[in-house]
Amino acid sequence: MPWTEEQGIMLTGTMEKSMLRVEEAAELLSVRRWTIYRWVEDGRLRGTKLGKGSSRIFRESVTGLIKHNETTMSGVLTGGEAAIVCSQLQRRQTFLLQLEQA
Repeated sequence: MPWTEEQGIMLTGTMEKSMLRVEEAAELLSVRRWTIYRWVEDGRLRGTKLGKGSSRIFRESVTGLIKHNETTMSGVLTGGEAAIVCSQLQRRQTFLLQLEQA
């Protein structure tokens, strides 16, 4: 799944927030919000409930999932595709470093 500049801006825009709304996490990961709920149930993401019906996803679990998928994908592609993915991974890593420094 290609990483867009818009997603990077969203991710860096959440530097101050330790928790994301389900919709924010879904948009960052390019999935539907129900996928986020399923991933929380499956343990792929960590989240918490606030009050009766409001859920939040821990930002570090989103960045952890991105890092895990980058590591998993790095050995799969070859040739020109690998160069494109490598460029995208470098941009993601820059965003993740900015998050960690916040």
